Amino acid sequence: MKKSATILVSGGAGYIGSHTVWYLNQLGYRTIVFDNLSTGFRQDMLGDVNRIGDLQNPWDLKRLFLQEPIDAVIHFAANIAVGESVKEPLKYYRNNTVSLVNLLETMQASGVKKLVFSSTAAVYGNPVLCPISEDAPIAPVNPYGHSKAWGEQMLRDCASAYGMDFVALRYFNACGKAPATHLGEKHDPETHLIPLVLDAVAGRRPPLKVFGNDYNTLDGTCIRDYVHVLDLAQAHELALQKMGDGGSFSAFNLGNGQGHSVLEVIRAVEEICQKPVPFEFAARREGDPAVLVASSAKAKEKLGWKPKFESLQSIIKTLVQ
Repeated sequence: MKKSATILVSGGAGYIGSHTVWYLNQLGYRTIVFDNLSTGFRQDMLGDVNRIGDLQNPWDLKRLFLQEPIDAVIHFAANIAVGESVKEPLKYYRNNTVSLVNLLETMQASGVKKLVFSSTAAVYGNPVLCPISEDAPIAPVNPYGHSKAWGEQMLRDCASAYGMDFVALRYFNACGKAPATHLGEKHDPETHLIPLVLDAVAGRRPPLKVFGNDYNTLDGTCIRDYVHVLDLAQAHELALQKMGDGGSFSAFNLGNGQGHSVLEVIRAVEEICQKPVPFEFAARREGDPAVLVASSAKAKEKLGWKPKFESLQSIIKTLVQ
């Protein structure tokens, strides 16, 4: 795909979406941001064209595809909080699953055949083996994971039926920010660990709640794989370049392959900030697996993905500079 191609980025005003648009802009792509601003921010709409609209409204999509030339789509728009998905599953099935149906129908009718899908490690549920490879069973344990797994299945079916090309990127815990930009994590409520730890150490929040200290891990807290948001942006652009020629579906894990427990993240922030992090233990959250660590060997081999932020410390430092 040419670097001058026009890429529609749904959810492009959100955290990962805005960073990806910023990254694509540096490479010369023409970007269209489409977002309903339910969780994104107007000031983070960095596209050459910025459109406010809702994937749940097919007419918003039809107008956009009629008015703009689109070569490919990167689809981020979704709700992402595991705990909320357990309490409000229909919200997740409507926004994550039904909205994808609307987008695929519009793409198919408009002759746009290429899409990179923002998926998640949550499709694996409680994995038997770690690091997790793409061959691991798809067995989500919460509605968020189910909504993304069903999305992937829709892509497989549409690839076969309509000759469309899809890449699903199953990333682990996105974090960090692009240096010297106003971009960053601004979720409300914030559920991601690293910004919560930084807010706690800065006194912007009450003491951090660590959910569970009785998991089968070395220190009893959950272990996750943290990957920098710009490394994720790089992978989305590489996926555009590696798209098939019709009727293809591929899935790739994106992570650093290194697991860090909640307490290890707290210690890393304390070391960088030279201040103690106030925290307290709380009950486990329903739907949280003990360990999620990626094997990203396939993405490195097939996509040529080369993460630049490979250590937890290097990721955190982009947030405190």
